[in-house]
Amino acid sequence: MAAGQSSLKKNDNVLVIAGRDRGKRGRVLVVNRVKNGVIVEGVNMIKRHTKPNPQKNVKGGIVERETSMSAAKVQLVCPQCGAATRIGHQLLEDGRKVRTCRKCKGVVDK
Repeated sequence: MAAGQSSLKKNDNVLVIAGRDRGKRGRVLVVNRVKNGVIVEGVNMIKRHTKPNPQKNVKGGIVERETSMSAAKVQLVCPQCGAATRIGHQLLEDGRKVRTCRKCKGVVDK
């Protein structure tokens, strides 16, 4: 892996391991590989004050939404063993490169 690259993908289940939302679990909505950031569903919520815009059908008011956080603050939750784990890589016999769980050695990718 190059510096600043995470092995997380969209729709991965992750556990937040640092910050004010430590312990929360959520699904990855967006991965920003340039800034090494992720947006996780229901985590790192901010309040955004928006003006009404009738042309775009946007109501005004205070909107709560997720914002980006560092990918180093989250760990992948293994779908097989259910534990938060680091990600390993393995080359299969059919030539595919897959992500693996470092704890149970199970394949994370389908």
